[in-house]
Amino acid sequence: MDQQTIDKLLLLSQLSLLPEDREKLLGDLSSIVELIDFMQSIDTDGVEPLSHPLEVTQRLRADEPETCLDQEQYQAIAPQTRDGLYLVPRVVE
Repeated sequence: MDQQTIDKLLLLSQLSLLPEDREKLLGDLSSIVELIDFMQSIDTDGVEPLSHPLEVTQRLRADEPETCLDQEQYQAIAPQTRDGLYLVPRVVE
């Protein structure tokens, strides 16, 4: 990572930085690239991918229907409705 790379990234992202912030960004990005290089050098052959680092199961709530919407109240403020449906202008011919 060098100043030319920082300049290119700033140009592509349409951002500008103060000189002291450029030095901090250079150091931060260099650290990130070093960490990625280190992680790529680790042998992961035979290691199965995980969806979560711990062997846990997701706690889920019971799937029970709830009637929390008052359809009439919402449709009362809609521009147009018919038979419980919202009418909208046609956009595709």
